[in-house]
Amino acid sequence: MIQEGDKICVGVSAGKDSLTLLVALAELRRFYPKRFSLCAVTVDLGFPGADFGEIAELCRRLNVEYRIVPTEIGKIVFDVRKESNPCSLCAKMRRGALHAAAKEMGCTSVALGHHFDDTVETFMLNLFYEGRIGCFSPVTYLSNTGICLIRPMLYVPEKQIRAFAAAASLPVVESKCPANGNTEREKMKQLLRTLEREHKGLKHRIFGAIERGEVDGFKVSGGAAGDARETTAEGDCQ
Repeated sequence: MIQEGDKICVGVSAGKDSLTLLVALAELRRFYPKRFSLCAVTVDLGFPGADFGEIAELCRRLNVEYRIVPTEIGKIVFDVRKESNPCSLCAKMRRGALHAAAKEMGCTSVALGHHFDDTVETFMLNLFYEGRIGCFSPVTYLSNTGICLIRPMLYVPEKQIRAFAAAASLPVVESKCPANGNTEREKMKQLLRTLEREHKGLKHRIFGAIERGEVDGFKVSGGAAGDARETTAEGDCQ
């Protein structure tokens, strides 16, 4: 996932996942065999009351360049478009703003905080609501920007991230989104939690099936990305 000389932009949503990823990559710089630099970007959706001052201070302590990108995505999604499915449009617009900022800052990669549970939930959401076998990829090349998306925490369970964020007193900013906690993903999370109680190890078996099926770049070896990057017609980095 990380190559010599990479400049990695961490997409910091201000939640526990992205902040944990930021701290982990900042520490990784000290001993990773390939040198890389780091910056962080928060796309401000424009909801009132969001304060990223503590995150800026964390980045200062970690010696990480930090940029806040102001937008009116919240207003567009909820007030102008009045989307019945706000998450889809919001995600597309956030990605666009994040990738544009990363490109402006000279980054070669954008790191996202998706974890083990996100992987299983996304796979099941695609199955339930789209009728297809699919998930996000561990590493994806964006041909329109020349940037690679990487997801370094895919093997980390959410409970470990939650525990680290609490132990490290990370400055998590509560989401101001009106749809927070009332999404299809949240419903799937609750369903999987119920099924996991009845069928111990279910999520690990689903994740294993994704690996064994080599769904969207996952591999049983646990190596989501090799040492060399190869661009395919579909735009994936290996």
